[in-house]
Amino acid sequence: MFEAAIFDWDGTLADSRHAIVVSFQKALLEHDIEIPSSYIEQRIGIGAADTFREILRSKKRIIDEELITRLVERKSEVQIELADEIQLFEGAQPLLETLRGKIKVALATMSSNAVIIHLLKVNHLEKYFQVVLTANSVNCSKPSPEIFLKTAAELNTPPARCVVFEDSRFGVKAAKTGGMHCIAVMTGTSNKEELQIEKPDLLVKNLKDPQILNYILHQ
Repeated sequence: MFEAAIFDWDGTLADSRHAIVVSFQKALLEHDIEIPSSYIEQRIGIGAADTFREILRSKKRIIDEELITRLVERKSEVQIELADEIQLFEGAQPLLETLRGKIKVALATMSSNAVIIHLLKVNHLEKYFQVVLTANSVNCSKPSPEIFLKTAAELNTPPARCVVFEDSRFGVKAAKTGGMHCIAVMTGTSNKEELQIEKPDLLVKNLKDPQILNYILHQ
């Protein structure tokens, strides 16, 4: 049995795609920057700051870190305003409830601290996580393993005894690079083929798959 389960948020536990896209677009439009939704969707998981840097670079705009900070803050504000649109995926809360008390459980997401603290509170999920780390906790975005390694350290658990839940190719790569096991769920923007390239230990359609508990509790 694994000692700890580490969950991503966006696309893994929660269907937040629309809220993320809208929040990015609103923040950018305030600076007269338009970007296709698909561009944003394919970068969900690497963190808002790096996504904004990529967008500014693609538009041949100066990458001003003060502007990046303002964009991230504005994006977070809009996403919090859209909190009612963000729904947990079916099977998410029952899985967390089943794991509660059996192994350590943590949340490691490239969303901002303000957004995650708000969403955990309104969804009454704080009780499930011993550790919560966000983009504010790290210097490098996924696919760097930094956020997962820091989470494992805070859980006082060796990386090899952790299993990570991810929906994006960036997240799966980060988990595997960090020496952790990874369960990839096909509920985010990465398709089956993209996820398989990163070699997750288990690939499931959603969090209701009975293979999940068997894998975690009997590995």
